[in-house]
Amino acid sequence: MKTINLLLAATLSAAVALGTPPLLHATQDKAETTKADNTRKNKEENKGATAEQQKENKTDREITREIRRTVVKDKSLSITAHNVKIITKDGHVTLKGPVKSEDEKKTVEKAAVAVVGKAKVSNELEVAPPKEKKDKKEKKENMDQKEQK
Repeated sequence: MKTINLLLAATLSAAVALGTPPLLHATQDKAETTKADNTRKNKEENKGATAEQQKENKTDREITREIRRTVVKDKSLSITAHNVKIITKDGHVTLKGPVKSEDEKKTVEKAAVAVVGKAKVSNELEVAPPKEKKDKKEKKENMDQKEQK
């Protein structure tokens, strides 16, 4: 009985000692080499106004809040448009981020203009290119062809 327990303990110890380090090492290597997709874009965007630069005064917060409420209430806008950056600094509003269409870009800008006026709005919104559905379709067709062979 003691021999079995001793063998079991030795086997488990060996499994733990030999099995764990490679897994941890592989995970660490992957984390170190993987970079965010939009790192370059974020660096470019941060050259101008950022949300961190928005002052914490009541007026600027209220302006941002009012614009955000108007944008989010508009159900015709996409989630992408609902999540644009609205940065208010000294009463001047900067709009940043992607939207799905020119109409969404204009709608978000109108919401800001209605609150602070045209002269105090900087529209830096970008129309994101539509995602290609063809690529998905082609991949599926290729997979179907491989399965048939």
